[in-house]
Amino acid sequence: MKVEIVMPKLGLTMETGVIREWVKKPGDHVEEGDTLAVVESEKLTGEIKAPKNGILAEILYKEGDEIPVGEVIAYLEV
Repeated sequence: MKVEIVMPKLGLTMETGVIREWVKKPGDHVEEGDTLAVVESEKLTGEIKAPKNGILAEILYKEGDEIPVGEVIAYLEV
């Protein structure tokens, strides 16, 4: 089953975020709570954590891309 990983809303006014770094790569096994990516808004930097154990199946955006909040950025195969 694929689980969607979405761009989180780090602050009340955040509308888009930038992927600063993918910590995990497609095919990597991840445990629940592992950091998948580091994202940044105008004011905040945060981490996207794995919601479940699985394998990072697909990354849809590259580092440096600006993505709307709530947009699917990757898939986790669980």
